[in-house]
Amino acid sequence: MLPFIAVKHRKSLFTVGLLAWTSRGQSRMSSSVPVAAVCQMTATPDKEANFRTCTRLVEQAKVGGASMVFLPEGFDYIGSSREETLQLSESLDGETISRYTHLARKLDVWLSLGGFHERGHDWKTDQRIYNSHIIINGQGEMVSVYRKAHLFDVELSSKGVSLKESAFTIPGPRLVPPVQTPIGKVGLGVCYDLRFPELSAALQRHGAEILTYPSAFTVATGTAHWEVLLRARAVETQCFVLAAAQVGAHHSKRASYGHALAVDPWGEVLGDCGGTQEGVTLAHIDLQKLRDIRRDMPVLQHRRQADFYCSLDSKI
Repeated sequence: MLPFIAVKHRKSLFTVGLLAWTSRGQSRMSSSVPVAAVCQMTATPDKEANFRTCTRLVEQAKVGGASMVFLPEGFDYIGSSREETLQLSESLDGETISRYTHLARKLDVWLSLGGFHERGHDWKTDQRIYNSHIIINGQGEMVSVYRKAHLFDVELSSKGVSLKESAFTIPGPRLVPPVQTPIGKVGLGVCYDLRFPELSAALQRHGAEILTYPSAFTVATGTAHWEVLLRARAVETQCFVLAAAQVGAHHSKRASYGHALAVDPWGEVLGDCGGTQEGVTLAHIDLQKLRDIRRDMPVLQHRRQADFYCSLDSKI
């Protein structure tokens, strides 16, 4: 008998056969359509425990037929202080990424590692990090690194949210081209980047078919904005959107919203990991559906040149 995998629906938890259902849709789909796995976890400062959790999730996803697996921001760890966050950080050639390249090669699966604490290039003189989204192919090769551009410096005192990412993080200098993967061309963002539609539009113009925002949204901002932002990015770019997420309490000072989501180019939620526990949701990435939507509603062709949208800025 084939193994089973748990996939969450918004209102309940289903246990379903391999690739038989999406979490909302209830129609069988062709197994020739590539499958992405969007993961949800609760990282702590314990890097070894986090690696065990991620390995289990990736192995479950592989059993479920996924050719690419998406892990959330802070998959390596979430520190309890600025000092701990910096102390636990590593370079791209350190032990943590080496272990994930080995895992990808062993399972022959692509990995999206979104939100790795990468030591800055001038670590000896400037002890700050990048928040780096890394793509590893099925041969265990690092094929792309995007460093988060928009840093989360927010004070929402009425909601108990106070974070200043720029205190220890260097903003990334540029976007990176979408990456050709077994599920399609993937454009890379990280968490707070989700709030900047200019980024997703740029990635779509350069060929992205899937946008991915690995995240660790706060409970307050996630409750208010998480799903609506992800669905908006999907609808306006006519892309699939895959957003792995952190969930629950990481330590006494921080908790995350969860609800790792997969959204199709029409804005329909294909999978939702819920807001309470770790898990994996599988999504079929039907690129023919994407092409049909873009053909029937050719938004990109209808978009005006960039100078039109800047016309209010010019002096009369």
